Amino acid sequence: MTLGDEFTAYAANARRNLERLEAVEASLLEIPLGGTAVGTGVNTKPGYKERVIESLTEITGLPLRQAENAVLLTHSLGDFVALSATMRCLAVELIKIANDLRLLNSGPHTGFNEIELRATQPGLSIMPGKVNPGVAEMLNMVCFHVIGNDSAITLCGEAGQLELNVMMPYVAYSLLESLEVMEAAVRTFDEKCVRVIKAHEEKCAEYAERTVGKAALHNEELGFMGASELAMKAIDTGKSIDEVLAEQDQKK
Repeated sequence: MTLGDEFTAYAANARRNLERLEAVEASLLEIPLGGTAVGTGVNTKPGYKERVIESLTEITGLPLRQAENAVLLTHSLGDFVALSATMRCLAVELIKIANDLRLLNSGPHTGFNEIELRATQPGLSIMPGKVNPGVAEMLNMVCFHVIGNDSAITLCGEAGQLELNVMMPYVAYSLLESLEVMEAAVRTFDEKCVRVIKAHEEKCAEYAERTVGKAALHNEELGFMGASELAMKAIDTGKSIDEVLAEQDQKK
């Protein structure tokens, strides 16, 4: 596979997580305002809910709507838990991508060295020449924080009693914080890491040429065992798959 294959998959992963977030939006536009304490609407005048929703829609510019079941949305924080869970899923995927980039950046002599992440800070004081992948590490830490917030939000979602859930203030605080720090972290990761990645074309070409994985391309013509022997011969001789095949052709 090429770096293009790999980074295309990262982009597709980002789009899929965006779609997950967008799928949660609709439920957040449904509000139980005017349901009073438990959602039944006791002590409100006719038309109160409709007028409030109309005013809030005008103020926010959002297509808000009255809850179909106000009792449900009074005792349940499930929609917020779902958003938090989606944020956790995004965090997990971003951690994976950041870790991959750190691994591909490792080197230049004792690592993969397939790509180069731009240095955004001075190198390590006790190790001359060492530059830390600081932006990717920043994203990891933010994602760990978001995952921690999700754990607390999940517990708050189940901690309500009957028609009330008194844990809503913390859920609001943590959820808004997760959204804010994740937005800032992703923007920084995009601008200061992803968009300035430099591919080491010669090193990638060397790996592509020297990998014994190329033996798998000959499974059909040589059979599995034949391809395995080809791979082992390349490993034992230190030659490439193409070089071993060329020698075998010369002997025929």
